[in-house]
Amino acid sequence: MKTSPAIVCLGEPLIEFNRPKEGDGRTWLQGFGGDSQNVAIAAARQGASAGYLTGVGADWMGDAFLELWKSEGVDASRVTRHPSAPTGVSFVTHSESGHKFDYLRKNSAASLMTPETLAADYIAGARFFHLSAIGQAISDSARQTCDAAIVVARKAGVKVSYDTNLRLRLWELDLARRTIDATIAGCDIALPSLDDSQQLTGLSAPDAIVDYYLALGAPLVALKMGAEGSLIATARERFRLPGHRVEAVDATGAGDTFDGAFLARLLAGDDLESAGRYANVAAALSTMGYGAVTPMPRQAEVLKALSRA
Repeated sequence: MKTSPAIVCLGEPLIEFNRPKEGDGRTWLQGFGGDSQNVAIAAARQGASAGYLTGVGADWMGDAFLELWKSEGVDASRVTRHPSAPTGVSFVTHSESGHKFDYLRKNSAASLMTPETLAADYIAGARFFHLSAIGQAISDSARQTCDAAIVVARKAGVKVSYDTNLRLRLWELDLARRTIDATIAGCDIALPSLDDSQQLTGLSAPDAIVDYYLALGAPLVALKMGAEGSLIATARERFRLPGHRVEAVDATGAGDTFDGAFLARLLAGDDLESAGRYANVAAALSTMGYGAVTPMPRQAEVLKALSRA
């Protein structure tokens, strides 16, 4: 019987078209995105065993993802292919205020996931199960699938990792707040970002946001604060870790890189402070090129940068 990877992620992959800031407006770089699949690849690049649960279309984009996951060492043995629904697409543009996403994802293969088709044994055999609020937001059936997956993980003693990634084009803020708060209450590792959390909680200070999520029931909160680093906290300890300074050009996927690197280092036995410092550096390095996946650093690059920090 095939064993599961240590880290299993669930969600929606997106073929990415990224328009560089310095381009002529007509040049688009084709890459790969989708927050949860980014996490799987980021973890794999740090040496962890990772697998992905999703649906892709029977199209060139689905083919491209299967080739990507094979080349990255991400197990895709339980990925399904829909005969008619497409693989989702994202477009990333840039301005002085940051990066902006537009999508072609309605009725994508991943959004048609159902609890009945969930690979429960695959999740139960992992050590960490990771999902995000985007996976919950893409459709009612996907949200039900995410809920079912969390139940499976908790029953099996698998630690649940959850990113609050907020996309208000996918659902109303009130529903997002209720769903995210309820999920935080049942997860083991909460991975919010500062800007999303400020919208979700109405709070502004990082420590207040961390306290809010700890009070909901999350044993561990790693608040991502972009260039300012991260705030890692449990009920007993708290570390404010400065960001790693780089010449950033595109922050697409930086938070996902943090997630994957953080989980990989926890899996490797790092303490919380060490895992957070490593994840900060990995996330920073991922902003030095365009796209979510291409600039993600590998373990040797992160360790080299850490040694110079």
